[in-house]
Amino acid sequence: MQLLVTLIAVVLVALVLLSLVLSGPVATAVGKQIGLGSIPVTVWNIAKWPVMLAVIVFIVALLYYATPNIKQPKFRWISVGAIVAIVVWIVISALFGFYVANFSSYNKTYGSFAAVIVFLLWLWITNLALLFGAELDSELERGRELQAGVKAEEKVQLPPRDTKVSDKLAEKEKEDVARGRRLRETAGETQKVEED
Repeated sequence: MQLLVTLIAVVLVALVLLSLVLSGPVATAVGKQIGLGSIPVTVWNIAKWPVMLAVIVFIVALLYYATPNIKQPKFRWISVGAIVAIVVWIVISALFGFYVANFSSYNKTYGSFAAVIVFLLWLWITNLALLFGAELDSELERGRELQAGVKAEEKVQLPPRDTKVSDKLAEKEKEDVARGRRLRETAGETQKVEED
């Protein structure tokens, strides 16, 4: 499921990036090659922004629904955390772009790898914004559960979607504890034999 979510997200992000590139003079040149006039190009330049925002909202909703290992009550197109994440992401991306364009010296430091470094930093900032929104949604859900009388003081009380990995880790931890106990008990007996 995670691979499918990743594939869908990558394809949608690629479409958003393509629509960002396909604007201004590039959109005019493509419009002339296809045989479109200036009106469809102008409509494209205006209409692409709400469409891109809708695609980004869908990507965030998909990530918030499918990636946590909990059974979500329902698929929500928009949530408080998603709105906050998108707004924070847009603002931070604009500020980061302004910083890179005016104050940074990545080219001097990293040379031809500067674009890769800047892109990775931007991805990290994007991930922080998305995690902040997810955490906000989680805390709001925990608050709703507490108000409903559910014991959610420590964590959200939604059932897990899949417990195979957590069960396997718990079994491994039991085996490690048993192995440590045997080692301790064996070492104690060996020590008594040496004293006699």
